[in-house]
Amino acid sequence: MESIIKTKLLTKRYGRTMGIDTLNLNVEQGDVFGFIGPNGAGKSTTIRVLLGLINITSGMAEVFGLDVRKHRKEIQQRIGYMPSEASYYSGMKVKDVVQMSAKLRRTNCKREANRLFDRFDLDENRRVEDLSFGNKKKVSIVCALQHKPELIILDEPTSGLDPLMQKEFWDALRERHNAGATVFLSSHVLSEVQQYCKNIAIIREGRLVVQDSVEALSNSTARRVTLRGVRHLPLLPDGVLEQSKMDSDFTFLYKGSMEDLTDFLAAAKFDDLYVTEPEMEELFLHFYAKAGVRK
Repeated sequence: MESIIKTKLLTKRYGRTMGIDTLNLNVEQGDVFGFIGPNGAGKSTTIRVLLGLINITSGMAEVFGLDVRKHRKEIQQRIGYMPSEASYYSGMKVKDVVQMSAKLRRTNCKREANRLFDRFDLDENRRVEDLSFGNKKKVSIVCALQHKPELIILDEPTSGLDPLMQKEFWDALRERHNAGATVFLSSHVLSEVQQYCKNIAIIREGRLVVQDSVEALSNSTARRVTLRGVRHLPLLPDGVLEQSKMDSDFTFLYKGSMEDLTDFLAAAKFDDLYVTEPEMEELFLHFYAKAGVRK
């Protein structure tokens, strides 16, 4: 598969502050790629580098096989970008903002824009300063999708949207993906990433923690073990990733030998037992704990 996004040892510093630190990413054509991490991890900085909006300190970044420093305009023509928070010129109507976005790409998108206005229940004649945060999000969705881009880059796309509009958004995105678009998605909503993305990268303090398929991470050998009504706990086996106790209940994330686990359970005294697969949130926290805090 062809790489749509590729970075190698990508680094961006803001004076003494590190935004991105030797980041290696590879996003293949046709992927729905989740890029996750907390505030300040470097997600938005990475996106701005890919869009050619800020300069690289060192390393390499390519989109469509083109260097982001040398081919910024060509790359931007082929991308649909939705920022986490969009600001618009006051006094403009929704249709003016959308038309301006289309003109910047020298593309007539009126038919598709009208279809998206109807789909997302957006009044094109409203002034942007009168819109709620959710409706401003809808404007940025239309601007990002109306020209049917090859690559769609989304930064926290569903924040501010009600559940009905969130579903409509994901349906629209799935249609674009089925038509051949590649999606690069930054999100705090890990359940969305787990449901819609094929591959993910977890970033912490500008550094890559892990990159793998959602399936591989979700189907890891880690299991959530919960004991109810605990009366006695022997020494924990090797492979306990994290643990917590509340009243008479004890729970732990386990990735180790099944023989060691059964020996532990045989020696413990408890009333009930539950073994489940961990959610993406738990795996995310585990990878973060494993990465540690960089000094």
